[in-house]
Formats: sequence, structure tokens, C-alpha cells
Amino acid sequence: MNKHRIIVAGCGSMSNVWLDYAAQRENAEIVGLVDIFEESAIAMAERRGLQVPTFTELQKAIEETNANLVFDVTVPASHKQIVTTALEAGCNVFGEKPMAESLQDAREIVRTAEQSGKRYSVMQNRRYLKRIRPLRDFLASGTIGTIGSVHADFFIGAHFGGFRDIMDSPLIVDMAIHTFDQARFISGADPVSVYCHEFNPPGSWYKGNASAVCIFEMSDGSVFTYRGSWCAEGLNTTWEADWRINGSQGSVMWDGANEPICEVVDDSKTPEFIRAMKKMKVTDVWDGREGHYGCLDEMFAALESGRPAETDCTDNIQSVAMVFGAVESARTGRKVML
Repeated sequence: MNKHRIIVAGCGSMSNVWLDYAAQRENAEIVGLVDIFEESAIAMAERRGLQVPTFTELQKAIEETNANLVFDVTVPASHKQIVTTALEAGCNVFGEKPMAESLQDAREIVRTAEQSGKRYSVMQNRRYLKRIRPLRDFLASGTIGTIGSVHADFFIGAHFGGFRDIMDSPLIVDMAIHTFDQARFISGADPVSVYCHEFNPPGSWYKGNASAVCIFEMSDGSVFTYRGSWCAEGLNTTWEADWRINGSQGSVMWDGANEPICEVVDDSKTPEFIRAMKKMKVTDVWDGREGHYGCLDEMFAALESGRPAETDCTDNIQSVAMVFGAVESARTGRKVML
């Protein structure tokens, strides 16, 4: 198997996760570090004991190291430039979400990937959880019948400080893509339209709208609703959100942490005004690694077998469309077709 010669673009704290992962792979080698502030790249190399060159320009780094894979751990504003430069230079790319700062830029990146023949996979680590993957398989089995609606509540009182506090749409743009992507993953459906109302409630410490309610029509005819806030003090949900999935024969609830609970119609009982129900178990059988490592495992497995990763840009563009469609709907006060 050919060795993955990796350049890490972006030497902030998040890059440590990616570097830790690469260090565990026998067929991966870090060959260079890139940062617009070269002192950051030099400091990262020293901290981690990496005897590799450092650069301020990705194109030069690729040319001088003969890299074939780029880890894009830069800020969102840099993603389009980093990813397109890497793809056009003949490298595959694994990168942090979101794909870009606008839907137009994200679509241009997808076109570049398709034209280059290289792969660009996006980090959606919240697909890789012990509970969510068995839940996806359970719903696909048809146990609760045809899914009619998926509902997610996300309420966290997050006092970050920094750039999020001054963003126009901190919840939708910086966080909601995780929940939107999970909804697509759970249901197996893609978005068709969205209506979103953003607002900033009393007591919020954010400059922009830190709360939102969204209604998505999905490609299978179901509806996905999202209620969220990043300035909810008390009674917080998990970071994975609080879920309810309603089907034609039953419902599932999942709090984002514990085992999902399910009830389906008990056909052995005489029908009444409220049908008798029976409990079903959502078995936890997934034994993969969670979070970033799980997603990176999938990225490498896909690349090495010549197939698109689960979070390939050609798929992830649907989750990105949900984010920017919601922002557009909130801005215009109208339903937006996706």
C-alpha cells in the first residue's frame, strides 16, 4: 500500500487531533506543516518533535515535499483556497467543517474536486457515535414504519468568548451543521426546502442571533424540525441534541447520550382510541472508534479502497446547503428551496 504523505495546513490547537491520528497509522507520514504565521508551524513542529519543513504557502509545500494528502485544519475563511490549491496540485484533502463560508464557494469546491479526480472528505465527527449509528440502522430496518418526522432540540448555554460572540448567526453557521448532518444521516434523506426564524432572546451574550427554529422538508416526504439555542441557561441538552423520530408504526427518542428508547404498535392487542404499544430495544452493536478518529478511519478506508467517503464533499454539500439555506430564509423571511 502506498504511503500517505501528509501536509497539515493550519497549526492551531485542533491540528493536534489530526496529528495524533496520523501518528498512529503505519502508512502515514507527516511531511510538512503550513501556516500563514510560520512561527506557529515551527512551534508545532518543535512541540511534537517533528523533523519536517515548515511553510507559509501550501503550493510550495506540496511541490517541495511531494505530498499526496492535505489535512485542512485552517479557519473556515481559508478552506476554499486551501482545498482548491491542494486538489489542483494533485492531492486528496481531508478537512474540518464547514466546507466553505458560502454555499457558492462550497459548490465551486465540489466542482474542483470532480474535475481533479481527487477526493475531498469533510470532518463530520458527530456521525461517529456509539449510539447514533445503531439508531440509523434501526430506523432503516423499518421497525417503526415509514418515517414521517424527525425532531431535534439543541439547547446549550455556551460562554465561548471570542469570534462566536460577534458572529451574525453563531448557532446556525458554527454549530447547527452537526445536527443538520446527523438528521440526514439518521433519516437517509436530503433537504428540499427550509423555513428558518432566527432570534436573539433576552439575556443573550451574543451579538448575533444565537437561537433559531427551522423546518426542513426532506426528499423522502418527511419533515425535520430543529429548535436550538446557544444561550440557554439551565436544563441543557447534550451536544448531540435531544431527538424524537416519529414513524407510521412507532416512535424513537434519543437524548444524544444514552440508549435510544422505542415504542411500536402492539398488533396483538385490540385497537383502542390510543393504541397499545410495546417497547423495542435499539441494540448497540457498532464497535468503531468515536468522534474524529471514527471519521478519519472512514476517510482513509474510503481513499484506500477507491470509493467516496461517507462524508465526501459531494454528499456533505447537502448539509452545507441546509446551513446557508436556513440563514437565507431567516434573512428574507421566506421559505428557501434547496
